[in-house]
Amino acid sequence: MLEVKDLRVHYGTVEAVKGVSFRISEGTIVSLIGANGAGKTTSLRALTGLVKPSSGELRFENSSLTGLAPHQIVGLGIAHVPEGRRLFPKMTVLENLRMGAYLRNNRTDITSTLGMVYEHFPILRERGRQLAGSLSGGEQQMLAIARALMSRPKLLLLDEPSMGLSPMMTAEIGKIIQQINALNVSIILVEQNAMLALTLAQYGYVLETGSLVMQGDAQELLRDEGVKKAYLGI
Repeated sequence: MLEVKDLRVHYGTVEAVKGVSFRISEGTIVSLIGANGAGKTTSLRALTGLVKPSSGELRFENSSLTGLAPHQIVGLGIAHVPEGRRLFPKMTVLENLRMGAYLRNNRTDITSTLGMVYEHFPILRERGRQLAGSLSGGEQQMLAIARALMSRPKLLLLDEPSMGLSPMMTAEIGKIIQQINALNVSIILVEQNAMLALTLAQYGYVLETGSLVMQGDAQELLRDEGVKKAYLGI
């Protein structure tokens, strides 16, 4: 579904991503784990046109993503839930959700998608007229994910969805990610919470200072002594 080959990204003279390659098949969850500065967020930003790769090949369903604007990439079926949620805080919950469907024109389809979103996030129906900035951290994360789903993506990129959340809310977000995947939405999950990421995923990639250092079946990575010591605190 998605193939990234030898991705390199620079910020000025600093190479943040150093020839990373990974892929995701339709209907699966793939996790990218690693410490701060590993290149996880930059890789996602390159996929969605928010930063320009220095080199490399990005292909989604046999179409090149290179040179496309972010809205064109959304139009192909890729949605990005960025680190820090990036909601419109002075707009209501419903207005934020409608912004997620800004490329869609069929009102009937949009209404249907909104109904689907409310089934998975009933709290958002209750808070429809509330300003997004006044929601709790967990509710804001739900809204950020729901807004991305309003574009009806085939591939969802989730950047640190558990950041700043309580263990109980983190577990809830994990369940929501599984429910979304069950709708045949493929997911790339970037997480510092390696236990969460590898528990949810089928396959994992480990990044260190911009380079890919390990990859494999997620359950095998969970059992790997190096991964347990470096990322799982075991």
